Amino acid sequence: MASTTLDLGTQQPTSSGGKTFFGHPRGLANLFMTEMWERFSFYGMRAVLVLYLVASTSHGGLGYSAGLAAAIYSVYNAMVYLLALPGGWIADRFWGPRKTVAVGGCIIMLGHFLLAVPATVSFFAGLALIAVGSGLLKANISTMVGHLYDGPNDPRRDGGFTVFYMGINLGALIGPLAIGTVAQSVNWHLGFALAGVGMALGLGQYLLGSRHLDARSSQVSSPITPAEKRVILRKAGLWAAAAAVFYGVVCGSGHFTISWAIWPLSIAGILIPAFYIRRMLADRELTGDEKSKVRGYVWFFVAAAAFWMIYDQSGSTLNIFATQNTASSLFGVHFFSSWFQSLNPLYIMVLAPVFAWLWVALSRRAKNPSTTMKFAIGLLLIGLSFLVMMLAMAAATGGTKVTPLWLALVYLVQTVGELSLSPVGLSVTTKLAPAKYASQMMGVWFLAVTAGDCVAAMVQLVLGDSTGTTWYFASQGVLAIILGIALAFSRKRVNKLLGDIH
Repeated sequence: MASTTLDLGTQQPTSSGGKTFFGHPRGLANLFMTEMWERFSFYGMRAVLVLYLVASTSHGGLGYSAGLAAAIYSVYNAMVYLLALPGGWIADRFWGPRKTVAVGGCIIMLGHFLLAVPATVSFFAGLALIAVGSGLLKANISTMVGHLYDGPNDPRRDGGFTVFYMGINLGALIGPLAIGTVAQSVNWHLGFALAGVGMALGLGQYLLGSRHLDARSSQVSSPITPAEKRVILRKAGLWAAAAAVFYGVVCGSGHFTISWAIWPLSIAGILIPAFYIRRMLADRELTGDEKSKVRGYVWFFVAAAAFWMIYDQSGSTLNIFATQNTASSLFGVHFFSSWFQSLNPLYIMVLAPVFAWLWVALSRRAKNPSTTMKFAIGLLLIGLSFLVMMLAMAAATGGTKVTPLWLALVYLVQTVGELSLSPVGLSVTTKLAPAKYASQMMGVWFLAVTAGDCVAAMVQLVLGDSTGTTWYFASQGVLAIILGIALAFSRKRVNKLLGDIH
């Protein structure tokens, strides 16, 4: 924290001539590769996380139950998105995006290498570091992509974000294939180490190419004052001391289990989004129209939380099903269960352009569904995917290994649901955000993932061994479909709250 900016040396403005990256500023190539390697490490590790947790100790795993392993996975994923909020705040007040991303990358790399150490304490310390580092990086690297262009009206801007988006999915596609293969065929910890190597490559790429980034990426937009810093450090110290005393007593009395960490984090992951939204609605500086739009946004937030609660189980309950109940070959081709995690990014890369074209085509014919209906469609599809899982689980009764086509279908339905809800959610968040909360509102959108994953974690802890059963999939699938139908029937009420936004 010695300085809040980095020396830019002889950096040239991005609008100047010279070499480009497919017609875009050269800095885009740097951020593209950095994000690709970071997503390689993130999704590659995540593809084997639950599998390592449930693997027996004789096979090098931790031997946890499916319910506990899924809950750990859900809370870890929730914290990644929750910590994106302070990650953005740290860049705005302390370091600027460029330095914050560099620090985040270092922390992520260290976290992955800690996972490679065969010790339970270092494993959970590594997970915590990856969540913290991901929060720092995730919140700011997209901001730096925007800095490369001359304002929101730069004609290259949308194309630049599309290229960047492809980097995300390319890393997410390759990561599970490479890391999953090493982890499942050689050694779990060697797989985690490979994830660390991937992040190291991304970090090295970032540092070597940082001279091509825009000067704005090194600026601290709202530097913190010494008085504010003292208040924050004092409050943080008090909370840290309280947590240390509490867990010291729990550990000292011999009652500590991993549930003592999961439950508080899960409850916080639900209360924090509720607090943020409640604070906006109570803000007297907002106009009546702005508050009405926030109330309308609550419907989308709840729908998104329910969607992500099911969707993010692709790496937990569905991953366990892939390992324990699914055949490991198709048409004579053998593969590892972690490879299923590459289906979603593959489907997205194929279908995203189709959906972009579809919405435009329907709009031209005045048949484009409203945002409310798109959210309802997303909920219906994610619910349908778990009903398909119910059938797959029923087919696997008695130890039968079902065809991989079941999971291929489930992930396809989920991806179509995601493309119906997620990009639309990002768009409507920017449209409904009150002027005062224009930047913070995107953080609130990510908190829907946190809330959904935290609900999933609590359900998985309570159900324990019943996690991943036929009725488990059926109950959540039916719930999502009911919510989707309810949202569709409430569309007039929601649209009225949205005012001129449809």
